[in-house]
Amino acid sequence: MKPTLLVLAAGMGSRYGGVKQIDAVGQNGECLLDFANFDAKKSGFGNVVFIIRKDIEADFRAKLFDRIAANFDAEYVFQSRESLLTQDEIAKTSERKKPWGTIHAVLCAEEKIKSPFAVINSDDYYGREAFATLGNYLSGVANDCTEHAMVGYVLGNTMSKSGSVSRGVCTVKNGYLDSIVENTKISYEGNGIVSEIDGGKVSMTGKEWVSMNLFGFTPKAFEGFHEYWENFRKEGLYTEKQEALLPVAASDIVKNGEGKIKFFTSTESWFGMTYPEDREIVKQEIINKINSGYYPAKLWEK
Repeated sequence: MKPTLLVLAAGMGSRYGGVKQIDAVGQNGECLLDFANFDAKKSGFGNVVFIIRKDIEADFRAKLFDRIAANFDAEYVFQSRESLLTQDEIAKTSERKKPWGTIHAVLCAEEKIKSPFAVINSDDYYGREAFATLGNYLSGVANDCTEHAMVGYVLGNTMSKSGSVSRGVCTVKNGYLDSIVENTKISYEGNGIVSEIDGGKVSMTGKEWVSMNLFGFTPKAFEGFHEYWENFRKEGLYTEKQEALLPVAASDIVKNGEGKIKFFTSTESWFGMTYPEDREIVKQEIINKINSGYYPAKLWEK
């Protein structure tokens, strides 16, 4: 069975100032996600599942989904603040506006996942090589396999000139992920790169391997995700800003001895839609790739 592409597309876009996952950046009105889906289909993925918010459904269909669905086996599910919570939990957290996080999103789509699957963000460009790597790996593993995968990127290739970025800094041993530490505010400072942690600043070399939330899992991983989510519900549900994060849950699978994560790498340079200023940068990057022959001028046939 071909692997599934799972797209985290329910984000609020607070720093971007809008619904960036359906903002047009291509020459024919394509969104950044069009290019990810094009690359995934070429790399052996059989279908895509989007996780979205109900309030963007109409625009999502008009600006992206209907076009994708005409060319790729596609469907979508909803993530809401109330998803996966009891009525009591919903009532007690009614003031919270921040989403519950990427693990919450993944669990909202669990019923749609029937094969090994890759997870991506909706606002990051990953490159076809990364999709090909994961597509090839996931096509060869069984649903109950405990050996998962990810693609790591070089930190210096994933920085934004528009502001800080959040990256999971990885340690790797013998080709497998050993740990991920979330660094939520990495930015340029002078001629260097710094990460702000616990009120201080730590210098980075730019050569560190980082997670861009490009993971490949078998359905077996949902056991660990549920365990992580249940712990979050007990400890983090009633905080104002804490989120249940996919890289942390992935790292816990390794830490708890529940599986391994094979660490693949990419030297692709990232670009993405984090800040308003990024839109023109992304548009130019896409034009460059079309001009070089990497993408056709008309991405989809339909």
